[in-house]
Amino acid sequence: MGRISRRAFAAAALTTLAAAQTAGAQGASAAPGRPGGRPGADAGRGAAGGHGAAAEMRGVWIATVANRDWPSKPGLTAAEQRAELIAHLDRAVRDRLNTVILQVRPTADALWPSPYEPWAQYLTGTQGQDPGWDPLGTAVREAHARGLELHAWFNPYRVANHTDLGRLAASHPARLHPDWVVPYGGKLYYDPGLPEVRAFVQRAMLDAVARYPVDAVHFDDYFYPYPVAGQTFDDDASYDRYGGDFAARADWRRDNIDRLVRGMAAGIRRVRPGTRFGISPFGVWRNATTDPLGSDTRAGVQTYDDLHADTRAWVRNHWIDYIVPQVYWHIGFAAADYATLVDWWAEVARGTGTRLYVGEALYKAGAAGQPSEWQDPVELSRHLTLAARYPQVRGHVFFAAKEVAADPIGAMARVVADHYRQPARTPR
Repeated sequence: MGRISRRAFAAAALTTLAAAQTAGAQGASAAPGRPGGRPGADAGRGAAGGHGAAAEMRGVWIATVANRDWPSKPGLTAAEQRAELIAHLDRAVRDRLNTVILQVRPTADALWPSPYEPWAQYLTGTQGQDPGWDPLGTAVREAHARGLELHAWFNPYRVANHTDLGRLAASHPARLHPDWVVPYGGKLYYDPGLPEVRAFVQRAMLDAVARYPVDAVHFDDYFYPYPVAGQTFDDDASYDRYGGDFAARADWRRDNIDRLVRGMAAGIRRVRPGTRFGISPFGVWRNATTDPLGSDTRAGVQTYDDLHADTRAWVRNHWIDYIVPQVYWHIGFAAADYATLVDWWAEVARGTGTRLYVGEALYKAGAAGQPSEWQDPVELSRHLTLAARYPQVRGHVFFAAKEVAADPIGAMARVVADHYRQPARTPR
């Protein structure tokens, strides 16, 4: 998942896909997985699915960064914010979805009363100002009451969508520890190479897991930031201090992200056993032209090389419970074909115990500037039909809640009519 929304950025990442692919080369910004085995305490709960229902992920992301999906604008009253949130949950139930993935730490701040980080600015308009209610606690309670799972979505390293530390709340850890922060591409990020940063962000996120019975912890696609032409992510000091055992900076950076993933997984098991851990990366690990293990794609961004996120290893080693690659392109898109990538990810997940769900670009359906395939309300339904050929694909997650609610060309309604006629419980 950053940006106005993560997808928008990930989309931008593919602008550098083959130049000839002008119809769809804008890519997708980001977004936003689990092993089987444990019979979930809530698996048969409520309206989203009874004990006899089939098991598949039917999820929707609710992005809070920049008020993308919710709240619709900063400064609403607590009652108005709550009413909007409930409307998203009720819509998920009506569409026979079973999981909401709520962004609760959009910019190193919080949608719960955190002792580590200030209240998110997207609630009141002022970072650090108490909104007068507990959004995450309410979301967990109200989701569970409706038979929905609630996955708490965290962005680990993004600090701000600007570069002015003075605009952050006075108590913000980034202001107290400016040496933790790297400005890059017009934004501020925590430096993943600092052990103290990794320890802090894990503590901050695990606070929510300790407080609330969330069904899963969810990361989006932002690890090291997406490349910005002509700019360098300045982690020289941390690399000089901690990178001596690595032949290349890229290897050291990947190890830093691996440490975050493994550490967070261990922390979740310690704090609330049974809570799952999923990640939603950009859809291309590596192109086959870069690595024979990669996909037959021509993506301008590769998570392994550019975001220093070895997403394939996380699945193959079963470090995470589920993965939701953002496969935000249409069937037949030459540079990054949906069909090609679903096939590749299914093979990666085969035999691992890591659940594979597919991230779907509902936000593209009917959107201005998208190619003709995305103007067809049946395109997304075709995605689910194609993915159903692969037993490794255990469901889909849609970006995002605003489009689920508005459904401008009826693409979501078509998915529901074609594939979601009966309720489903979430796979465990």
